[in-house]
Amino acid sequence: MKAESHDQLNVLFLPYPTPGHMIPMVVTARLFAKHGVSVTIIATQANALTFQKAIDRDFSCGYHIRTQVIPFPADQVGLPDGVENIKDSTTPEMLGQISHGISMLKDQIELLFQDLQPDCIVTDVCYPWTVESAAKLGIPRLFFYSSSYFSNCVSHSIRKHRPHESLVSDTHKFTIPGLPQRIEMTPPQVAEWERTKNETTGYFDAMFESETESYGALYNSFHELESVYEQLHQSALGIKSWTIGPVSSWVNKDDGQKTNRGHKEDLEQEPQWLNWLNSKQNESVLYVCFGSLMRLPHAQLVELAHGLEHSGHSFIWVIRKKDGNENEDSFLQEFEKKMKENKKGFIIWNWAPQLLILDHPAIGGMVTHCGWNSILESVSAGLPMITWPMFAEQFYNEKLLVDVLKIGVPVGAKENKFWTSLGEDAAVGREEIVKVVVLLMGSSQESKEMRNRARKLSDAAKRTIEEGGHSYNNLTQLIDELKSLKISKALAG
Repeated sequence: MKAESHDQLNVLFLPYPTPGHMIPMVVTARLFAKHGVSVTIIATQANALTFQKAIDRDFSCGYHIRTQVIPFPADQVGLPDGVENIKDSTTPEMLGQISHGISMLKDQIELLFQDLQPDCIVTDVCYPWTVESAAKLGIPRLFFYSSSYFSNCVSHSIRKHRPHESLVSDTHKFTIPGLPQRIEMTPPQVAEWERTKNETTGYFDAMFESETESYGALYNSFHELESVYEQLHQSALGIKSWTIGPVSSWVNKDDGQKTNRGHKEDLEQEPQWLNWLNSKQNESVLYVCFGSLMRLPHAQLVELAHGLEHSGHSFIWVIRKKDGNENEDSFLQEFEKKMKENKKGFIIWNWAPQLLILDHPAIGGMVTHCGWNSILESVSAGLPMITWPMFAEQFYNEKLLVDVLKIGVPVGAKENKFWTSLGEDAAVGREEIVKVVVLLMGSSQESKEMRNRARKLSDAAKRTIEEGGHSYNNLTQLIDELKSLKISKALAG
């Protein structure tokens, strides 16, 4: 391991502890290290454990990358040890405790910034206070936005113009002002804290204010996917941004070991799902996954199970186990048994190596909650999607897939709600599910055109991270710019 030279760029990364934010940001940190930057990732113990193997592997390959662990105040907020990530919450109270614990880390992190004397900090957009930290140190703060340019532009427009407020009814549509395309939504699809003022609105206001005070933004997207919105974002916020995605394909391209691609090593030799998929025809299986945070009500699981079964198409469904619902367990066990017998469906419990599955030739499409990482992984694999947004900016991402890129079929979700405030009822019935599965997986002209568009985007996603591609060039330009800043600061000092 070479000693660190004085002119080596030293960058700190501060991810937010929820999978949709943390995974792409850690991968981005690894990319910086692979491009010669000295990288430190700040995380609490339990969160650091989820990615430490990859960091150790990079370090042993000679890259300057390490994790700086800080203790999580579990005792003070009344949480059991090791509960440090938003995905660990099972009740609204617990969610509040975890969020409170995260906010209590501020002073420790500030001290680390001062100790480590970085040349730049890259922080999740959810830490607005890091703008002042960077200003105190006289260094640039880049914020990492873990969703699409499109969703940020939509959110910006809704907060500025409040177009949903003039409507008489929740079923009426409004057009989002200031976008190059006509995009329509209904008020209940707008994120809760943007629709009405509530206790989290202030937090989000501070977050968006911190964007415009930053040196720039990092986006896990790529030019060919949403270049128009990349430009709109730059003019609306008045700051620079660097589009460097899709980061998951980029970092894995160098690994060369396909098995590491699911973020979990040690896959058993021939997992059962792989044998099952190998027995299926190309593009005949639908992959169903709602991300790491969603918990569907029992009634909705039942509708989804029947919808998938009655569609007549094969599927792989990743289900997160809930604690202690007897009723649900017995229904899902019965369903799983039935699917095993007729070989139409395969259920994976809790965690699945999503990248590996999406890359399999038998997969022909995905049912997604419209979380940005899943969308990018599906696009990279060249797959069209059934869109089933749940909360936050997922309804905006749905509009990008359905209305702008035209590679998505909406299931008809109507209301933006986090799982903690979902009722017991099913929002989408089995008939709708059958209809969209048949449309996406069938052989109609519309389905073929969607597939072709998805394949073209997949090709573009592969090209952009090759030497000379847009994302590749953006990353190298950003690193060069940060180096120049470091040099001029040293000269001025």
